[in-house]
Amino acid sequence: MAKVKMKTNRSAKKRFKVTATGKIKRWKAGGSHYNTKKSKDRKRRLRKATLVNPSWEDKVRGLLKEF
Repeated sequence: MAKVKMKTNRSAKKRFKVTATGKIKRWKAGGSHYNTKKSKDRKRRLRKATLVNPSWEDKVRGLLKEF
């Protein structure tokens, strides 16, 4: 009988990327609407990506089936 493959969580694959050094990159939430009340600096910070907190990395890796 054929072995069943593990499936990658498709929504996680669209939200996270793995960097060349193996860290997980994510994009910040809250930048898509209600932007008139947000300051220019805050909107600029929301455009930039950041790294997933190390305490969450194992959980995200489990969804991505990486490594």
